[in-house]
Amino acid sequence: MLMSGDALLRTPLYDAHVALGGRMVPFAGYEMPVQYAGILAETEAVRTNVGIFDVSHMARLDMSGPGVFDFLERVTSNDVSKLTDGKGQYSLLPNAEGGTVDDIIVYRVSEEEYRMVVNASNHAKDVAWLRSHDAEGVVIEDLTSQTFLIAVQGPKAVELVASLSDDAEAIRNAPFFGTVETTMAGVPVFAARSGYTGEDGYEITGPAEQAEAFWNALLSAGATACGLGSRDTLRVEAGLPLYGHELNDELSPIAAGLGWVISKTKRFIGSGPITKAREEGVTRRLMGINLGIKRLIPTGASVIVDGRVVGEVSSGVVSPTLGYAIALAFIDSDVAKGTSCAIDLRGKPEPGEIVDKRFLKNRR
Repeated sequence: MLMSGDALLRTPLYDAHVALGGRMVPFAGYEMPVQYAGILAETEAVRTNVGIFDVSHMARLDMSGPGVFDFLERVTSNDVSKLTDGKGQYSLLPNAEGGTVDDIIVYRVSEEEYRMVVNASNHAKDVAWLRSHDAEGVVIEDLTSQTFLIAVQGPKAVELVASLSDDAEAIRNAPFFGTVETTMAGVPVFAARSGYTGEDGYEITGPAEQAEAFWNALLSAGATACGLGSRDTLRVEAGLPLYGHELNDELSPIAAGLGWVISKTKRFIGSGPITKAREEGVTRRLMGINLGIKRLIPTGASVIVDGRVVGEVSSGVVSPTLGYAIALAFIDSDVAKGTSCAIDLRGKPEPGEIVDKRFLKNRR
């Protein structure tokens, strides 16, 4: 049950997490499981089999009306015109200065209905932003408290989801960011082939009151329950940005390497500054760092090359898949991949190498 007030919010799966022994921590205003069996085991489950994540804390918005297409074209960075019914796209909500209000996913349900998923930490901010820029009279309905959202991720995730679905072939054949509306384990769901781990899989929305039954069906089918700790590890291994670390209101998304989700042809809020950053370049860009230690690299740690500070760590994890520490960092644009560097760990330089930000490639 979703609870509010001064206390932390709880998703519809809170009791299920406690029953499984999940270690609950505050996150984005919610009580969420950081781990169950442990980050190592949960990361391995996603990389080799199937892991499931409660991501019901992320906000789900329905948008409808005759002006919804024009509205989304104006407030999002990607080309909404490329979407057809049942398709989605990763995108951004830019601000007028060329920073990022949030990174989002937009799905087209029909010509006059779209769905948007936004970050939990930006839920209220995003809704306020969207409503304040709605000149088209779009109906924005917040469905977060009425629904669950569960991510099913891993090399065997699609087959597991298909085994529970009344339309298994549609599940198997959907393209990345394609959607299927079907029934799974007796629960009516909206299933989107997407995720935040670098693996194949689905993010599945259904009625809040049926969340626990659906979660248990996934577990019974062979999935492993996973928490926020492994989710963060998996996304860093895949080089995926996290709002508040690799994206924020001041930083150009060009620096984060997200030019591929920014239209070069349409005008949208912030398109001028973003186009300028694309054409003139940015002073720092997001890159990866490999280190030979198994120690967490803190956010904000300085990156040093030849005695000069050339960057700052935005995210760091110990990678169970690779067996050593890795970090995402914003590095001066004149520093090339393959350059030896050091991370300043409380005055002690820890040697590393600057590499591509996608540590694991072609997993999907």
